[in-house]
Amino acid sequence: MSSRTGFLLIHGAWHDHHSWDSVVPLLEAAGHVVKAIDLPGAGTGAAIPSSFENRPLDHAAFGAEPSPNAGVSQEERTAAAIAALRALNAQTGGRAVIVGHSLGGITVSPLVEAVPDDVAAAVYVSAFLLPPRMLPIEMIRHDLMTDALVPELFMADPEKTGALRIDVGSDDARYLAKLKAAFFADLNDGQFASAVAHLHPDEPAQVVAVPSIVSQPNFGRVARHYIECTQDRAITLAGQREMVRLVDDAMGNVTHIHTLDSSHSPFHSAPHRLAEILTGIASR
Repeated sequence: MSSRTGFLLIHGAWHDHHSWDSVVPLLEAAGHVVKAIDLPGAGTGAAIPSSFENRPLDHAAFGAEPSPNAGVSQEERTAAAIAALRALNAQTGGRAVIVGHSLGGITVSPLVEAVPDDVAAAVYVSAFLLPPRMLPIEMIRHDLMTDALVPELFMADPEKTGALRIDVGSDDARYLAKLKAAFFADLNDGQFASAVAHLHPDEPAQVVAVPSIVSQPNFGRVARHYIECTQDRAITLAGQREMVRLVDDAMGNVTHIHTLDSSHSPFHSAPHRLAEILTGIASR
């Protein structure tokens, strides 16, 4: 593998490419070429419900307004990620390491399934790693995820609005405490405020109803790594480990495990350790 390995970094739900701001320079300093992307419906492409902009928040209006982000599909996201991968590989002349955080895992997997020969390794950072035919919503509702805090943040019915909607602009101290506990428990107040500033409220709900399409002949032959976060309250540690078990059983081979003593967002709280793990994966 070239010393200038490409890294394609894929954010999770409600996030954008800024998730990786502290990790990108560390990987670049190690000599790698790094691209952090915004998936369709995120970052500058995130459509925001008008009721979100009105403060104080009208909870009834915010809970009822159809999402302008609802039409974003997983197919669009996978296609965008594949295009970014091919551009990155053309730049490096090699095969990139794909890194997905949280719900970004459901974009990593179909990408690897579609173009396995273009991928050096797939890395899941406390992310959804699903066996064949499993829906993300099934894992979200799994018994091992009952201690996850994210459902407490939802502000609308996804079936009515088309979105997994949270209030990332809240000024309610109790709501903000739940948001921090779910995603950013090990950040100080300044880091937390900076992280929340890059979140958007509406994650398209339809993406969590798309079954995993991974197969052993394609996905199963690409090296995969899981970075488990032991203090995670968005995707529980038990849930993380169950997903790895299910995929390993289905693929007939083993996911390489790495462990961080962090909350759901190690790119903020432990960027040096995360970059160290990623650089080690690239050197394999």
